[in-house]
Amino acid sequence: MLIIVGQGNPGAKYAYNRHNIGFLALKAIAARWRFAAERSKFHSLMSEGFIDTPNGPVKALLLKPQTFYNETGRAVSEAMKFYKATPADVVVFYDEIDLAPGRFRMKLGGGAAGNNGVRSITAHIGPDFRRARMGTGHPGHKDKVMGHVLSDFHKVDQAWVNALCNACAEALPLLAAGEDEKYQTEVMRLAPADKLDPRQGALD
Repeated sequence: MLIIVGQGNPGAKYAYNRHNIGFLALKAIAARWRFAAERSKFHSLMSEGFIDTPNGPVKALLLKPQTFYNETGRAVSEAMKFYKATPADVVVFYDEIDLAPGRFRMKLGGGAAGNNGVRSITAHIGPDFRRARMGTGHPGHKDKVMGHVLSDFHKVDQAWVNALCNACAEALPLLAAGEDEKYQTEVMRLAPADKLDPRQGALD
């Protein structure tokens, strides 16, 4: 079972926050691959489905934890234990302020880099899970970060947000096949974004 996690906060008021781009990516994935309707389990909204790959369909679970962002690890660890999965079976989509808006990077393991959701997952399952980092830009000063990630995307951002989420969905067979580097390349081919300084590319 491939466990695909989106980070975000539950509730309508957070739905289009920068912090919720992981939820937006999972919404695009569910639509593209026609996953089953969401249901509540593992302190999450979860949905099951299949992703077609050259080696056959891969069964996958989409997981949107409803624990709030900073407690993501509780939901992820419950799902992992239920499916007897390993950290390598877990891919987490989340907002990355140290990447320019629209940029995308895959990473295996590493530190939390100040991301409390990633820190929570690491505390529960260890650091060796796969990270799908979706660039949202940096507000320019650490004191502004909380307000930045908990504010909505601007209307001008909508085009690149939609393009990035749809590219993450379209290229998914590469991720399901374990080809993370090729997946990163294909996402950026489908949704190209300028390599800006993260502190210059974000709008307050």
